[in-house]
Amino acid sequence: MITVLLADDQALVRGALAALLRLEPDIEVVADVGNGDDVVDAARASGADVCLLDIEMPGADGIEVAARLAAEVPGTRSLMVTTFGRPGYLRRALEAGASGFVVKDTPATELAEAIRKVHAGLRVVDPALATESLAGGANPLTEREREVLRECLDGAPVAAVAARVHLSAGTVRNYLSAAIGKTGTANRVEAARVAQRNGWL
Repeated sequence: MITVLLADDQALVRGALAALLRLEPDIEVVADVGNGDDVVDAARASGADVCLLDIEMPGADGIEVAARLAAEVPGTRSLMVTTFGRPGYLRRALEAGASGFVVKDTPATELAEAIRKVHAGLRVVDPALATESLAGGANPLTEREREVLRECLDGAPVAAVAARVHLSAGTVRNYLSAAIGKTGTANRVEAARVAQRNGWL
């Protein structure tokens, strides 16, 4: 029996996934949580073989959680199951230690098969997303550029962004200029949105 932990901030999604997986004779859902900060403890307590992780959750996001599980509970493998099929997310999740990445509209039989493969030590990636990720290349932004762009998503002025990231306004402008060039956009808000859309933030 493959034991599974569900981590998604939407109770309805967790309930639907649990109901679908209970139809599989070799899969048992042993725990579910709605906050990224609760996943590692739940994995330890339940001894789950595979954790299905959403990317966008309150607390730690799914990519952070995958890294923590790999480091702290290596017996639990991570499978990202997300609405956000962005190539940048795929690359970051696999680099963090996730064993697989599928989107939420994956048919139930394919999801069950992905769980079996991940449990067996294989890597599973949505084929369309893998192709898109390879075509798009690696994230061109540095960690500092990503940090500054995240603060620009709400349209904040440079001075406010500088205060939030504890840098001078001039340094922030330099990072933004580099990020705008790398994303091929016209301004900081557009650059932040393109980066977010690609899963680079």
